[in-house]
Amino acid sequence: MRDAIPAQIKLEITLSYLATGMNYRSLQHFFRVSKSAISRLIPEVCDAICDKLKEHIKVPSTNEEWTTLERGFYQKWNFPKCYGALDGKHIEIRAPSNSGSTFFNYKKSNSIVLMALVDYDYCFTYIDVGANGSASDGAVFRNCSLFEKLENNLLPQGGVIVGDDAFPLKQYLMKPYSSKNLSYEEKFFNYRLSRCRRIVENAFGILVSRFRIFEKPIACNINTVDKIVYTTCTLHNWLRHNSTSTYLPHGSCDIEDTNTGEVITGTWRSQITTLKSVRNLGTNYYSRQAKAIRNDFKRYFTNEGQVPWQNMMIH
Repeated sequence: MRDAIPAQIKLEITLSYLATGMNYRSLQHFFRVSKSAISRLIPEVCDAICDKLKEHIKVPSTNEEWTTLERGFYQKWNFPKCYGALDGKHIEIRAPSNSGSTFFNYKKSNSIVLMALVDYDYCFTYIDVGANGSASDGAVFRNCSLFEKLENNLLPQGGVIVGDDAFPLKQYLMKPYSSKNLSYEEKFFNYRLSRCRRIVENAFGILVSRFRIFEKPIACNINTVDKIVYTTCTLHNWLRHNSTSTYLPHGSCDIEDTNTGEVITGTWRSQITTLKSVRNLGTNYYSRQAKAIRNDFKRYFTNEGQVPWQNMMIH
């Protein structure tokens, strides 16, 4: 009878797989563990990591936690009453046998969808994984558990999250003005929202640059793919909290001069194209209240809430 694989070796195999994207054949030769054993242990270790580190991804539940989020967005990104940046990405997979077009997306590849809410410091506060790539994009947002919570007043009163033009305009969700002939005030709003929303793109870019498993379609069964995505997001947060200097080496993130607004693009930007954006997450219909809230932010950003450099950003 063969000896059981030590826990340390299981962890090393799993972390190597996530960090490098090395296939099972290469892992087998490197660790001298069979491919069949590797296929069984990777989801097992992913479950253990997520269970151990589950507190590192969570929606705030106390007034203190919400206040910390709001203060962070205001101090770092000059956006008041903001509690998160939202986006969705396609995670490419190798289509399961007999799955037909279930996972076939608009980019003509197979995928599942990762929907994520990110805080002011590039950490995931909420993720929803597993919607198939062929699902209508609007349904992806409506069917994730975060949507119902947002509809039922999850955020503190007057609070919002920010998203790109794919999302619906809601009382709790701000998106850019999308008409072609924008006023200067609308351009200022779009710049300020984009500056804040960029955090979620940063988080995805850092995730992909550190976990090379996302560089090519993931060749696992769907349940294991879900576990892999959860695990990498969890490890991302844990490393952000505990190993900032090594997890985010110099030059890996966008740097913005708070006096001029100039952005030095992080080196991870070349990696973000690996994850394709989810499109058309809602309709163009919105309530008067949502429109009024966006207009209030617009007025704020062109009056008492303006920043010294924003005029240079509008052309």
